[in-house]
Amino acid sequence: MREGSLEAPVRRPIDWTDPDFYDEAALEKEMRRVFDICHGCRRCFNLCDSFPRLFDLVDAAGDAEVHGIDSRDFGKVVDACTLCDLCFMTKCPYVPPHEWDLDFPHLMLRHRAIEARKGGRPFREGQLGRTDRNGKLAGLMAPAANWATDRGNRPMRSLMEKVAGVHRDADLPKFHSKTFVRRAKEAPAAVSASAPARGRKAVLYATCFVNYNNPAIGEATLGVLARNGVECEVAYPECCGMPQLEQGDLPRVAKKAKNVAAALLPYVEQGYDVVALVPSCALMLKFEWPLLLPDDPDVKKLSQAIFDISEYVVDIAKREGLAPGLTPIEGGVAVHLACHARAQNMGPKSAEMLRLIPGTQVAVVERCSGHGGSWGVMLDNFEVALKVGKPAAEQLAKLGRRHVASECPLAGQHILQGMERLEGIEPPAEALHPIQLLARAYGIANA
Repeated sequence: MREGSLEAPVRRPIDWTDPDFYDEAALEKEMRRVFDICHGCRRCFNLCDSFPRLFDLVDAAGDAEVHGIDSRDFGKVVDACTLCDLCFMTKCPYVPPHEWDLDFPHLMLRHRAIEARKGGRPFREGQLGRTDRNGKLAGLMAPAANWATDRGNRPMRSLMEKVAGVHRDADLPKFHSKTFVRRAKEAPAAVSASAPARGRKAVLYATCFVNYNNPAIGEATLGVLARNGVECEVAYPECCGMPQLEQGDLPRVAKKAKNVAAALLPYVEQGYDVVALVPSCALMLKFEWPLLLPDDPDVKKLSQAIFDISEYVVDIAKREGLAPGLTPIEGGVAVHLACHARAQNMGPKSAEMLRLIPGTQVAVVERCSGHGGSWGVMLDNFEVALKVGKPAAEQLAKLGRRHVASECPLAGQHILQGMERLEGIEPPAEALHPIQLLARAYGIANA
């Protein structure tokens, strides 16, 4: 082992089917071991609120050591972890293959899994995480649902805060009566027969967010890939299970992994690439599912065929070249690299993709938005989420670009809220997905 663990980090499979995984005494021992190492290092103090909470607990202990912390307070540290994976991927010098073998996010996940098995995870967050049910129901009455959840509707948002625990000031995604899957069937994009990438085939894994909340991302993707000669299908068997992973409901995540893999593998066998439209979902299919089901051949095969959409466009550009017709994005772009895009260990593909647009200034911000999925909209977390995301908001505001983009739509939306609180700053009206800006550079209608 070299000093500082200079090797690439290695993720261990999650032994969630082993009864010892749920041994609370073993968990407490491991948490104290890891917390003691973190306390002695403190490199992660500025990543999220988990580490300041841990260090405050240590500093308040009788002799300022981890053994003085009451184990009942460990939950405060766990609750602040958004599973962004940045500590594991970018900061911690003691991740595997280092002999100390630290994986802080998956340790937090183990704690949540034990709480979930005991029925101790918050009920309201669990209901918010049922994205397919919520998306279908809200889509049936989209105008009413969007009216009720609008930030300007103070009476309804106050009621929602009391009943659902969602902060009244948190900006919430909109719902659509016509899903992306339905739109793709009704209006298929015409594939260019002369584009350099003609002959490629891709199936777009729509993701729950794009399907129910932001079909425009999917439509822009179809337009860009069709312009580049890629024959596309759209599939959405069900949610990838990221909300359930955040809650520690690992059996449900594993079930979703098997179902989605069974639905998408026939495309892979027919020569299709699988493209996910949101980085959290790409991360699940690439890395988290194989760690939960390391012996499942279908999950493994699917993980090797999956692309993030920005990664896929860059791959086309490198192998075949992009179709001509791109025009500059006036005013430049400041692109936020989402945590779950960075955790895929593929490089800044969204920025690389946007730099393919001629005459367009592209600046990059690599700070966490603080949102963390449904975590950041909850009453107890919203202000903390804005605090964590403030450096990203400040950087984006300082860059002064006309357009703000983020691969994670929720992160982009949250960052704009942070920018609203900065003095003298008028944030852009929207934060777009980078693929939407590429579509606009192609002049694709409605992008």
